[in-house]
Amino acid sequence: MAKKYYSQDIPGTLAEFGSDANHGISSAEAKKRLDQYGPNALAGKKKRSMFARFMDQFKDLMIIVLLVAAVLSGVVAQEWTDAGIILVVVLLNAVLGVIQEARSEAAIEALKDMSTPSARVRRDGAVIEVPSTDIVPGDVVLLEAGDVVPADLRLLVAESLKIEEAALTGESVPVEKSNETLQGEDIALGDRINMAYSSTNVTYGRGEGVVVATGMNTEVGNIAKMLNEADETDTPLKQNLNQLGKTLTYMILAICVVVFIIGVIRNPQHEPMNALLIDMFLTAVSLAVAAIPEGLPAIVTIILALGTQTMADHKAIVRKLPAVETLGATDIIASDKTGTLTQNRMTVEKVYYDGILHNASDDIDLNNHALITMLLANDTKIQGGGELLGDPTETALVQFGFHKDLPVNDFLAEHPRVQEVPFDSDRKLMSTVNRYDGQFMVAVKGAPDMLLERVKYVNINGELSEISAEQKKAILASNNEMAKQALRVLAMAYKVVAEPYADPTTDNVEQDLIFAGLVGMIDPERPEAKDAIAEAHRAGIRTIMITGDHQVTAQAIAERLGLVEK
Repeated sequence: MAKKYYSQDIPGTLAEFGSDANHGISSAEAKKRLDQYGPNALAGKKKRSMFARFMDQFKDLMIIVLLVAAVLSGVVAQEWTDAGIILVVVLLNAVLGVIQEARSEAAIEALKDMSTPSARVRRDGAVIEVPSTDIVPGDVVLLEAGDVVPADLRLLVAESLKIEEAALTGESVPVEKSNETLQGEDIALGDRINMAYSSTNVTYGRGEGVVVATGMNTEVGNIAKMLNEADETDTPLKQNLNQLGKTLTYMILAICVVVFIIGVIRNPQHEPMNALLIDMFLTAVSLAVAAIPEGLPAIVTIILALGTQTMADHKAIVRKLPAVETLGATDIIASDKTGTLTQNRMTVEKVYYDGILHNASDDIDLNNHALITMLLANDTKIQGGGELLGDPTETALVQFGFHKDLPVNDFLAEHPRVQEVPFDSDRKLMSTVNRYDGQFMVAVKGAPDMLLERVKYVNINGELSEISAEQKKAILASNNEMAKQALRVLAMAYKVVAEPYADPTTDNVEQDLIFAGLVGMIDPERPEAKDAIAEAHRAGIRTIMITGDHQVTAQAIAERLGLVEK
């Protein structure tokens, strides 16, 4: 996307694309633009025909040498059996290579076709659902939690909208979005809060945006373009085989020339020169054919094919045979953190309540007001199959209840929400009012420092008392302790009221609260990643973690993974 739409206001962007926020574009105009811009899909490299792939197998120097040897064996030395054997070996090598490459391509295509998402757009003033491939610049797209952003959008509406952009930035924490025009010419992608980018995930809230780029013109399209244009380099094995082929060729030619010259000079049987030259030439050719290792390419191909099968058994697809041996020559492994070394899924690790910091594994029940607040002050949607949909931080809180084998669904059904004060980035809090035992419970969660300003009481082992300065100090100390462990900390508070509010606002709902506890979450490391790093270190391979996280967070994750010593 060449133009910087994040610094252009909404009216200017809509005018540029001939669109309207309330009506979008017409269906007829959408069809014209689809013809003009093409489908909203990423273009891959041009597919090579089976014949072209087959011919690629003969570009190896060793294969060329074998073909020359086969021709010389048959035509010059009249050794048609040897020539046939060499050709069979060469053809077998080529067929194995083509079959493996075709199987890998088929597997990759199957992965691409697993899902074809659709999107809701506003056309002719009505909201309709269309395949994401039919979206065009100027379309007004509607977003809500759970949606995949289908194209690059300049946001028109952002109601508590949060989007996870880990696919582009590597950051697992969703970005809070806004429709405000940004000032500046070179704003980093992760800071463009008024933009939504293709292939990212909406985790919270809702929004609307006008499409400013589709297909290969999107940010993810730029990444695909760089991948398509990347030069292919030979693997160490292929380089070594090429060097071996050259060395053998030069040595064999040199030896043949020496044998030919010595035979002509010595001429022990004093043959006529013409006959002698022919005999010595045939002798030299026979020596060359005998010296060439015809079985080497086939043996290498078979071994590599077995290697790709082993990789496939471990859920790894290898497109080209020689690539399977690359790991054996690896000195350094540099890996992204989010989703690769970590699970890209927030998980509760610590819970502070009753003045004590507990591990997530400790017992807790639904009489605990910290847990009650986690579940009630939460916008997570629980799907029929138990899948949790929403902001990763909020889904982690609900999942914590499920991990404790608690009847979360029944609890939420028994205590329905009647009012709410949505999250706001300025006050950093969200509140809900739920029915609770004939009364109404106000459940509040948010940043510890902001919430403590509104707390008047504290619940310790079921007993309420006015919160003291010492208790606030202890709470903040626990908050700091968890923050040093790279945990994201939220505070929980509540109060019980007799009836709902006539006008629920932060000024009346989020006042005189009872402190319930703190919860610390983290995107945990993958257990298999820790084992893989340890194995790499034992093999003498240096490991590097790439992340945009704060230094403290990165340090904590690196220590947990064993990348650095504690």
